[in-house]
Amino acid sequence: MTDDAADDAEAGIDADDGKLAEFLAGERLDDVAIYLTHDHLDEQGKIANMGQAVDEGVVLVVPGDDGRKAFAAGTGMDPMQFSKGAMARDGVIYPDLGGGECPDAAEEPEADHRAEFVFAFAEERNEEVGGLYAEGDVMHAYAHCACGTDYSHKWLMGEYSEEPAVEE
Repeated sequence: MTDDAADDAEAGIDADDGKLAEFLAGERLDDVAIYLTHDHLDEQGKIANMGQAVDEGVVLVVPGDDGRKAFAAGTGMDPMQFSKGAMARDGVIYPDLGGGECPDAAEEPEADHRAEFVFAFAEERNEEVGGLYAEGDVMHAYAHCACGTDYSHKWLMGEYSEEPAVEE
């Protein structure tokens, strides 16, 4: 097993995951990923058949503009507005984008804290911007929890950490 394959295995990525594995590896920078729980999937299973199954739902990887439209249609939210609002709160989003850990779970343990959906995109390395972006491609992931909390998580591609990436 190569070092990259070992890293992928630790992150829960199967080499047979196709588009999702390519997206998570930074090979599909023009695409977006959308995670939907089984509760948000269509009854006919058409959406589920288009994505990669994960524990609680499906992750779809689609071209950027189509993905933003699909996210808006499926959630009723503009993805960029959703992302801007979610940036105010750090949380943990799983490396396979199949859910996350709500930052309000400890304060409200009786509430349902399952991530209902996730919107994610990767941003190409940009040395001119500096900070984290000068170090490599950056994954941006935004989640909506069943309790109503929106939160975000970003990390350097290939260097996932549950701790939020800190920009210097």
